[in-house]
Amino acid sequence: MAKNTPLLLGLELSGTGAHPASWRRADSRAEELFSPDYWVDALGAADRAGIDLAFVPDSFALQPVGARGRLDAVAVTARVAALTRRIGLIPQATVTHTEPFHLSKAIASLDFASAGRAGWEVGVSAAEAKLFGRKAEQDSHSRWFEADEAIEVVTRLWDSWEDDAEIRDTATGRFVDREKLHYIDFTGDNFAVKGPSITPRSPQGQPLVSVRAAETHSARTAVQRADLIRIVAPDLTTAAAVRRELRAAITTAGRDPDQVRVLLDIDVHLAATVDQAAAEVAQLEEWIATEAPRTVFHIGTADELRGILAQIHTGGVADGVVLRPLALTAVLPYLTELAPAATGRSEAAPEGSAPTLRERLGLPRPANRHVHA
Repeated sequence: MAKNTPLLLGLELSGTGAHPASWRRADSRAEELFSPDYWVDALGAADRAGIDLAFVPDSFALQPVGARGRLDAVAVTARVAALTRRIGLIPQATVTHTEPFHLSKAIASLDFASAGRAGWEVGVSAAEAKLFGRKAEQDSHSRWFEADEAIEVVTRLWDSWEDDAEIRDTATGRFVDREKLHYIDFTGDNFAVKGPSITPRSPQGQPLVSVRAAETHSARTAVQRADLIRIVAPDLTTAAAVRRELRAAITTAGRDPDQVRVLLDIDVHLAATVDQAAAEVAQLEEWIATEAPRTVFHIGTADELRGILAQIHTGGVADGVVLRPLALTAVLPYLTELAPAATGRSEAAPEGSAPTLRERLGLPRPANRHVHA
């Protein structure tokens, strides 16, 4: 990553926060968690602060502790799409018990609703198999092999309409040029999909695909398929080494590593002082004790976090970060302090920014695979 390239800032919005006791805070707004206002306010604050990417986790499983219950992440991001202006909206959607045809339509529709700011974080399901009764629980290799096939189906469907397939010829009554709609004719071990999609090619052509490289099988899929790769690491030195390994693997896979962004997860809790931040986290831990973070974490002030972000940026540790607030509402007021200088920006939320997420991230709009020069 060139030093003059701004560090990407992502925010994970996991209910009331990544800590399972965050809902017990007086300011958590837990009573509004299943209301539109909660998500509109949170994502709107992140958008105004200049955050680049909003990740909304999802799962078919209930949370094991803490606040329980989930809204559909794609539906949440669709709700706020027209009320945000700049932020990339990246819901997580699992493939293990979901048809890729439906996923392709949902994410493409989000790209239309957001005027080209959509992405898709690929998820898989394990023990949730018993909720569906369609197939037995799969091992990690099988889950991610299926996910790899699903990504292939989804991206083929996104290309099944050429960009100019809609002709809207009122004289002849032809709305679509059927010669520019294509069967995908995919047959794999898990899916057999003929296509084409029923949704036109979206503003980005291909919404961004994000994969968490959490273990060997997901990392392999990330290297082959992802535009955004999320990593965890115990320290910045390890994170830099993981990024180098991923870039080498991407090159070996025949892809351009400069067209893939590696994002480091950082668990955070911010307050006006270090002591206040520590006391608030101690209270969370008193309510529900948790294991030590698996990734880089910061409990303190926004000013200190800016220093860490600057170190990541200038040291080429990662192409961006994904902040995971332990208590979401506690961190939102500090976001405007993070986006400027520490990450190479001149201002938090510049007007007139590029119209699509791909353009803002410096990623090209993919050519349609059915169009030949």
